Amino acid sequence: MSEYPAGPADPDLVCAFAVTRTAPDGARLAAATGHEEGGPLRVLRAGGLCLVVQDVPAALFDEEALAERLNRPGDLERCARAHHRGVEVAAAGGPVVPLPMATLYRGDRSAEQAVAGREAALDALLDRLGDRTEWAVKVHAVEGPAEPAAGSGAHRHRGAGGRDYLSRASARRRDRRDGHARAQAEAEAVDAELRRYAVAATRHRPQSERLTGRRSPQVLNAAYLVENAESDAFTRALSRLTADGRFTAVEVGASGPWIPYSFARWDVDPARAPQVVGA
Repeated sequence: MSEYPAGPADPDLVCAFAVTRTAPDGARLAAATGHEEGGPLRVLRAGGLCLVVQDVPAALFDEEALAERLNRPGDLERCARAHHRGVEVAAAGGPVVPLPMATLYRGDRSAEQAVAGREAALDALLDRLGDRTEWAVKVHAVEGPAEPAAGSGAHRHRGAGGRDYLSRASARRRDRRDGHARAQAEAEAVDAELRRYAVAATRHRPQSERLTGRRSPQVLNAAYLVENAESDAFTRALSRLTADGRFTAVEVGASGPWIPYSFARWDVDPARAPQVVGA
């Protein structure tokens, strides 16, 4: 008898969270929760690999229903949290390849075949991610002073002449452009410094001011894959970047260590995978 709970005889859909070599133990699996609407987490064997999955109702997870739900911020956040819980459980047994959120199959056999058919690539990726974690670094331009509103006291005291106003507006645009160029150059220097301590790095699209909640633009949104043995060196480098005063045009924020989501793309051309740093 399997140590893992069995799925229903005719599951609607199978939601897959992550691939590992070693399955999480039954107690840990039983204690974890995936999507609220689905069944218990369980493990499928696919060749020499394991796949952590959950049966979910098609009425809520088929393509049309899921697209509608993921457009609602509350549902999107719940799905993301459920996916991460499934990945965390899988990671308890060793190296893990997180699958994209909402990876769905029509039954166990389809899921097993999908993994078994890519076993060599997944094995190589598990080797690459083992004993390594991800650090996220976001660099923002330093926020400048708020501009005085038209008609404010500052404007009145400086005179209301059109030529004077246009001159000040032009100077502000020039200052913003120069400030952004300095921030971009410093962000490049931050990235170059951190890559010295990473085995791979990748850049994501900078987040909008609506997402960050900051008035100043994000000029670098990067992730670094770091050997666990080098984590202390990486965090010391981060501390120096924020403490030694050499960068005055940017603010550096970091978080980690994380499961290496950014480096677990097993479905892309290797030539387009995140850049490998060093050998």
